[in-house]
Amino acid sequence: MRFERTGVILCTENYVECVAFYQNALQLPVLETLDNEHSKLTTFKFGSDTDLMIEMGGTAIPDGKTLADNPVWLRFNVADVDEAAADLKTRGISVNIRREVWGTVGDFMDPDGNICSLREETPGRTG
Repeated sequence: MRFERTGVILCTENYVECVAFYQNALQLPVLETLDNEHSKLTTFKFGSDTDLMIEMGGTAIPDGKTLADNPVWLRFNVADVDEAAADLKTRGISVNIRREVWGTVGDFMDPDGNICSLREETPGRTG
């Protein structure tokens, strides 16, 4: 089977705030917005052939979701986690940086408490 395109659907309670977060704070390009009697959603470009669709219907946990609440993290690979974290800090987003043997990560949350993570790989390592 060959997939033409892939996507992640993120159901949110704070739809407007989450759309603003992904559009303004993370600067993801908007591909489509629907707001009619059938659908209310915003789709962002989330990689070369992946979309991130924000919809309504989720549950927010403002202090942050655990893996039991939501076992999926949204990961954003960057060249330099420290630099990306500093950039997010200027937009009011707190990032917790961790250095692991396999690379450096910076964890943060969206307005619904969904976990997002920056990742910088150790040189010579992929995956």
